[in-house]
Formats: sequence, C-alpha cells, structure tokens
Amino acid sequence: MRPFEADRRVYLLFSAETMNEDAADALLKDLEEPPPYVVVVLVADELGPLPETIRSRCQLVPFRRLSERAVRAAIADRAPGLAPDEVTALARVAAGRIDRAERLLDAEAVDRRQRLLQTARSVYLDADFDPGAAADAILQSMRERGDDAQTGAEEECEPLGLPPKEAEQRVKRARRGAERDELLASLDELAAWYRDLLVVAAGAESAVIHFDRLAELMDDASRERMLGAERAAEAVRASWRSFEEFNISPGLALEALFVHLRRELASPALAA
Repeated sequence: MRPFEADRRVYLLFSAETMNEDAADALLKDLEEPPPYVVVVLVADELGPLPETIRSRCQLVPFRRLSERAVRAAIADRAPGLAPDEVTALARVAAGRIDRAERLLDAEAVDRRQRLLQTARSVYLDADFDPGAAADAILQSMRERGDDAQTGAEEECEPLGLPPKEAEQRVKRARRGAERDELLASLDELAAWYRDLLVVAAGAESAVIHFDRLAELMDDASRERMLGAERAAEAVRASWRSFEEFNISPGLALEALFVHLRRELASPALAA
C-alpha cells in the first residue's frame, strides 16, 4: 500500500522468528525488491530460528546489551541465595543478556557450564586430551538445550490446534534456534576463559569474567601461557563469527578448533 500523506510507509513484523516456511517464502520478494516508499522492520527475540534466506536480505540492527550492574540486580532478584562472587560471574558470563542469565541459573545449565569449563581446562592440563571428545561435549550441551526447547515448543503447540506441518516446523525452528544459541553461548564462554587466563597472568584479577573460578584461574595462568591464551581466545572468537555468519557443520569445525587450541596452549611435553 502506498503512503497516504508521508513519504514512506513502515511495516513492523513482531516475533519474526516464529514465521513458518510458507510465510518466510512469501516475504522474500518484498525483502528483495521492496517499493522505494516501503520500510520493513522485522523484530525478533533471537536470530537462530530465522531462515538464512530472510537474514541474508536484511540489515542487522542489534540492540545494546544491558549493563553488568543491571544483570547483577536481575540475578540477585531471581536467586537471592547466590554468593556475591557467583552473581558477579554469572552477570559477566551473561554478557548483558537477561535471558542468558536466567538460563545460567537453571540446574541443567549449571551442569553444562561445569562441563564446558572442564573442557576448556583439559585443553592444556590433560595429557590424554582428545579434540573429538571435547567437541562432543559441546555438541551434547547443544542437544540437551535442543531437547528442552523441543519439549517446550510441543507443549505450546498442543493447545493451538495447528496443522501438523506447521506445528512440526515450529518445533524444528525452536530446537534449531536453541541449539544454535547454546553453541554461540558456549563459544562465548570458552573465549572468555582463555581471555581470563591472559588477564590473571597480567595481574588484573578484578577484570576476570569467571569470578567464581578465580582460584582455578590463578592456578592455571602463567606468563609462559599468555601468548597462547591470547591466540586461543581469538581463535574461538573467529569460530564464533563463522558460526554466526555461515551454515557450517558444528562437529567438524569444533574438532578443528580444539586441535588448534591444543597446539596454542599445551606445554611442549603435553603437545608431544
């Protein structure tokens, strides 16, 4: 529809991540060749469920994340029994996202985080480190998040009376989005751990993200490991960017990443 008085007409599509495949396909032409007077804004809670065909035709406008103080306050309200160090650590790991902070408070998420940090340390501490097993640990966490999301989506769809195909698509999108978010969150925290090794080795303990694991970081950090930790953190960030931008196989890419991390962080004796 042409604008009546103004120069442009703006369309706002809320909850864009819930579009099924038919809706996304119907929107493609308008996104590829919009009339000059039209602006289409898709508002999404998360990018994961959005089809790549939609994402590639849009200009991403990310919203600013919340301050650490705001996230700390939200965590303290939701879990008043947590120690201050734990609240600080979770707020920093959440990186300005309340939804991620809430997930970190879940008991299953606590177990997944524990496994992830064990994997992060095993890269340079375990003489029998296996890159394939390290990749499998992250893939397992992805599957667990996917299972939870699938169960929740199935429960949401049940009372809606959706056609079977649409319900199936919605469940698949929820699972795919949750797995992708878990993968990116795991890489975020993995990069943060190696960044913390560098920070502690430089004597800046107050800037540590994993504040609740400061004792372990103090044990692991050393000046000899600083350069390797810096390169490891950047390698993980590069992998994060690849997963964010491209549709690549997580299993192979993660195993290759851990081979690289082992090379950067292991002592000569362990690497041999």
